[in-house]
Amino acid sequence: QVQFVESGGGLVQPGGSLRLSCAVSGSIFSDYAMGWYRQAPGKQRELVAAASSGRTPNYADSVKGRFTISRDNAKNTVYLQMNNLKPEDTAVYYCNRPRGPVGVMDDWGKGTLVTVSS
Repeated sequence: QVQFVESGGGLVQPGGSLRLSCAVSGSIFSDYAMGWYRQAPGKQRELVAAASSGRTPNYADSVKGRFTISRDNAKNTVYLQMNNLKPEDTAVYYCNRPRGPVGVMDDWGKGTLVTVSS
């Protein structure tokens, strides 16, 4: 059973930065791609960034140039550095292992709330 514990969210002003962390347990972390997802109020959950070991990360167009995904395989942790945050980035952020273009492999964790507001 793979489990995810997301942390690092909070309230930040537009233009600010946050760094999210996701601790992963229950799998051989380095063998799998990892993704960060978000769900804004009233909207479907969407993939914002994904990274496999040794490959170039992928980003949603809405976050390209502002968000950076990274992973520390020794710590079984994946990070999301978010810069120049905008109000539309407000959402609950989750991590999971992508399965194909739209699916995920595991149950969701509790996520971490990011609120961008002045």
